[in-house]
Amino acid sequence: MTRAGSSDGLRKITVAQGEARVSGDDDVVFTTILGSCVATCFYDPFARIGGLNHYLLATGTDANPGTFQRYGVHAMEVLINDMLRVGAMRHRLKARIFGGGRMHAAFQDIGASNIAFAREFLRNEKIPLVGEDVGGTLARRVDFRPGLGLSRCRTINSAPPQPIPTASIPKAAETEGGDVEFF
Repeated sequence: MTRAGSSDGLRKITVAQGEARVSGDDDVVFTTILGSCVATCFYDPFARIGGLNHYLLATGTDANPGTFQRYGVHAMEVLINDMLRVGAMRHRLKARIFGGGRMHAAFQDIGASNIAFAREFLRNEKIPLVGEDVGGTLARRVDFRPGLGLSRCRTINSAPPQPIPTASIPKAAETEGGDVEFF
């Protein structure tokens, strides 16, 4: 988790892959960058508590408990449980999902699987999906103010890599005896 100060008085907290964060503070902003990953924002409007998770894959078969956090079902359960622990009520939760882009056309569409998982999970848990910005081929940056239930999603345009400028570097003058000059 990274905390950074902001000139607008907001506390920005980065949520990385496999993480979930919860807060009811109005000055907190959870932020994450998504490609094929999906982030789910939950909000309890009565308790004014929100949370965001970021998962890499819909499902998996790893037997290693240290890798569970990368999977959707673990990410959802951890986030919901963390919210309930600080006063949210499951029957009041509302959700938004973001991400699930198809980042490489030649590979399996992991993003579509992640989106389908999130929608099915929410439907099965009877948590209303009140908004989404999913699919496509661009990465996204999500900002979520959990204490207010406000989210913003921006696409990150992919630009071709810029050429590295090649300036001629003057060759160092050769010296006898291996002297080194510090400056």
